[in-house]
Amino acid sequence: MKESKPLIIAAFIAIYIIWGSTYLLNKIVVTEVPPLLLAATRFSLSGILIMLIAIFLKVPIKATKKQLVNAAIAAFLFLIYGNGVFVWALKYVDSGFAALLAATQPLFVLLLLRLVDGKKMQAQSIIGVVLGITGMYLLVSQNEITTSKDTLRGVLMIFSCILSWSYGSIFVAKARLPKNFFVSTSYQMLIAGIFLFIASLLLNEPWSSPIDWSLKAQGSMVLLIVFGSIVAFTSFNYLLKVVSAEKVSTSAYVNPVVALFLGWWFLDETLTTQSIIASIVLLSGVYFITSRKRISKLKVNSKPQKV
Repeated sequence: MKESKPLIIAAFIAIYIIWGSTYLLNKIVVTEVPPLLLAATRFSLSGILIMLIAIFLKVPIKATKKQLVNAAIAAFLFLIYGNGVFVWALKYVDSGFAALLAATQPLFVLLLLRLVDGKKMQAQSIIGVVLGITGMYLLVSQNEITTSKDTLRGVLMIFSCILSWSYGSIFVAKARLPKNFFVSTSYQMLIAGIFLFIASLLLNEPWSSPIDWSLKAQGSMVLLIVFGSIVAFTSFNYLLKVVSAEKVSTSAYVNPVVALFLGWWFLDETLTTQSIIASIVLLSGVYFITSRKRISKLKVNSKPQKV
């Protein structure tokens, strides 16, 4: 693929700013739309649009039974549980805070690789793990969090989602899926959309037509679908083909900073001194972990939670 400096810069801006803003956008919508219905609507429409793009580009959309089964497993780990429950957790925690917790995923991936594959950690990785755990402790040990049952519930929900994403990253790295990323993603989103709608019905979430949502919620959903799911994801995959995975992985510690700022600016979310210190320590740990070359291949699948 031919490299274009302006296009590369635009793609980096997309994965930095757009993915960083998805936490804010989800937080805005979930204040008036049930979380599972929100996720189901977003992924169903995104999956249809991405599939139409694949058809327009004349990409074969046929998939084997094994590929569809693996796509369903990936959909559950990344989108049905990983994203659906994460959006639910945003009802209880600030968007910037949630983004910082989500940034710990490389740490979880590293620990899972140690447990599942028995891979030894290098010195640089150990430093990253220590910094990451220290940052997480500073973040979640604040009085505003430990004294609120709802906030603690949200934190635990987010950590379970991170574990799901992390295992999903390891699974997808080895699983047989449709080779074209548009086709693979569209199947995952369509499967997730169907099951999320079913889950929403079973849990008796109050349904409402998007026509009845506020303009703010409607606009946020459009931005999530068009920019968060299509533009940023396409930019991410383009960058993986023209620059190193290590450079692409820098979004892991830029996105939370963007999310913190946007949450503070638009939603008046609290930004304490301890949160700032915790974010610096935590993101430093993420830097040490994501700069390792050995884990770079997994970065291809380390971002589905923002798709």
